[in-house]
Amino acid sequence: MRESGPPKGGRAGPPKGGHYLLLMLALTAGCATNPATGKRELSLMSEQQEIAIGQQNDVDVRREMGLYEDRAWQEYVSSIGLRLSQVSERPTLPWHFAVVDVPAINAFAVPGGYIYITRGILPFLDDEAQLAGVLGHEVGHVTARHASQQYSRSTGAGLGILLGSIFVPAVRPFGQLAQSSLGVLFLKYGRDDELQADQLGVRYASRSGWDPAGIPAMLTTLGRLDEATDNKGVPNWLSTHPAPENRVQQVQAAVGEASITTASGGTDRADYLRRVDGLIYGDNPEQGVVQGRRFLHAKLRFAVDFPDGWDVINGQTQVVAREPGAEVFMLLQVIDRPIGRDLEDIALRNMERAGFRVVNGGPSTINGLDAFLGTFAGTINDVGRVGVRAAFVAHNRTVFMMAGIAPVASYDRYEPEITTSLRSFRPLTSAEAERIHPNRIDLYTARQGDTWQSIAQRQGGVIKPATLAIMNGHAVNEQPRAGERLKIVVAG
Repeated sequence: MRESGPPKGGRAGPPKGGHYLLLMLALTAGCATNPATGKRELSLMSEQQEIAIGQQNDVDVRREMGLYEDRAWQEYVSSIGLRLSQVSERPTLPWHFAVVDVPAINAFAVPGGYIYITRGILPFLDDEAQLAGVLGHEVGHVTARHASQQYSRSTGAGLGILLGSIFVPAVRPFGQLAQSSLGVLFLKYGRDDELQADQLGVRYASRSGWDPAGIPAMLTTLGRLDEATDNKGVPNWLSTHPAPENRVQQVQAAVGEASITTASGGTDRADYLRRVDGLIYGDNPEQGVVQGRRFLHAKLRFAVDFPDGWDVINGQTQVVAREPGAEVFMLLQVIDRPIGRDLEDIALRNMERAGFRVVNGGPSTINGLDAFLGTFAGTINDVGRVGVRAAFVAHNRTVFMMAGIAPVASYDRYEPEITTSLRSFRPLTSAEAERIHPNRIDLYTARQGDTWQSIAQRQGGVIKPATLAIMNGHAVNEQPRAGERLKIVVAG
């Protein structure tokens, strides 16, 4: 969860200027030649419109996700991306490449040449050729106009995707408080688009001097990842890049063709491992960290305990906890505090705006902090009538809203542990905040007898053995080899 509050609500369609763009798209739709394939196909937007959409979405991406604050990584990724884009069929687009500070494992493209790769995917790539493969794949989505077609279909259908619904589908009651246009970035591409982007990635990587075999290797690794592996809000690769049948085999054919016309390229594994050493893994303390059922935020100086056994997801504007397998969840977010209003007024206005009526409530204190604690009732689409137990807490000139939501039929059963969680909100001392450090990637040389289980246990169990194997390019049932240079995760 970031320090700033969520975006303002009330926008259910495309980003600002989106309605004008849609009108222009409808007026200018026609046939055009696909730059990457040479085929004639329907085109719903001009290149100038693609660029305008990219510029608009870039503002949203930077605000909602944030860039990873590591200049060396940003320059490294940008330099690779620009090399790839300059050998593509659309070298004159205003290409931009950036690492977003998100622990999910993904990469995505926006029309007009704006491409982003998450911090979370970097440890799962084994060398520079694989990084070039990911970026080349996304460049292909832009050059073949997959990104613009996806955007046109989504906004043309009038989809107003809620950021909360992207992170956790069950989170709908406060969606209007966290509305975003970024949903179109995480809709699935079609299988044909994915195969074509794979092939274009091979083309661009081989032309730029990288070994195109890095692409099937990268796809194999990402294909081993379950969609839920270490997911922290933004969908993982398999959620947005569907795997066509025989995908790796088909891209291998493209690699073979590229190898005939291009000298074998490099991988530069040693340099890549040097760069990934020390990379933050998982939550960044600047955005708060999840430790078991506890969420701690060093910058905002607070901690809260969610119910035991619930899944806790740290999104960019909300923290969400959910009872596994049930439509029962809690959320935490920063809200705006209008000048001159007391907590009760802020609470009632926010809940009313979200569509909930107050049942009871009043001023309270939670661990020495001024608060308003109340019970509310309302209806959520696809869930029905629900009860809500909510706390609005003032801390360090910021107002935090915590709420537990459960269907009416089960609300009484969950209310006690929701209230206990609400009342666990507490300030952090300076010393406690300073002790919060991120987990980081470290390098390790495997010894005889090492297993993924033993390596993970020695590091305190901060990463699952299966995830550790996949991170190092192995199948989960394949143990490391003695002398192999491995990426491991060490506790902060």
